[in-house]
Amino acid sequence: NEPSSQDNDTRIKFLGMLRNGELDEREIELEVAVNASMDIMTPPGMEEMGQQLRQMFSNLGSGKSQKRKLTIKAARPLLIEEEAGKLVNEDDVRTAAIEACEQHGIVFIDEIDKVAKRGEAGSSGGDVSREGVQRDLLPLVEGSNVSTKYGTVKTDHILFIASGAFHLAKPSDLIPELQGRFPIRVELTALTKADFVRILTEPKAALIKQYEALLQTEGVALTFASDAVDRLAEIAAQVNERQENIGARRLHTVLERLLDVLSY
Repeated sequence: NEPSSQDNDTRIKFLGMLRNGELDEREIELEVAVNASMDIMTPPGMEEMGQQLRQMFSNLGSGKSQKRKLTIKAARPLLIEEEAGKLVNEDDVRTAAIEACEQHGIVFIDEIDKVAKRGEAGSSGGDVSREGVQRDLLPLVEGSNVSTKYGTVKTDHILFIASGAFHLAKPSDLIPELQGRFPIRVELTALTKADFVRILTEPKAALIKQYEALLQTEGVALTFASDAVDRLAEIAAQVNERQENIGARRLHTVLERLLDVLSY
């Protein structure tokens, strides 16, 4: 039998109440699937086997369900997750993700200068360990198969970008094999006073805004005038020129020294 117009009106009314949250505290009985998930710890290099074991144990409980009494508010995410699971094929998603990683992946290695050889006296032991790290990185950059918990990823076509300060070391201090895998070198210019001013004022969570909010919790009203910001930027730039150039991190040092008494 087709539903009458009165039934349709009632259904529309309840649908509106459901969407407005008016029925969130109403308790219902729901049949939900039993999730037989299990955490399995696997040693390095055997992540794929661990994934297969997890999938095998989860399949043992597939098709089973149990009845639970829940509020509509608590049942909604369970229903969304269950219905979304019916629309998604996990194997296809995993395969697509691995393919995207292999063909369009970008790996950014920061502070590569920390593993370069140093020409300092008595640093031979440290140089050995640094060279070991470089040789561990080499097969990844050259192209190899890496086992992950989602499957094997080939790094042949992944773009690797490395960066470093290179104040105490030079790019030529890296082992030749690794240097050859980074053929394009770009030298960035040092931050200027104008750059420091922008860093202090433009970001949503700029450093001076953080300090203002932090001291406000202690009942201290702190504001920075524009000429004060200029002076802070000028000091940071000057110190970077005279001492080690640590970039924008110099602003942390300057502000900590300036607000030492107020903060503590």
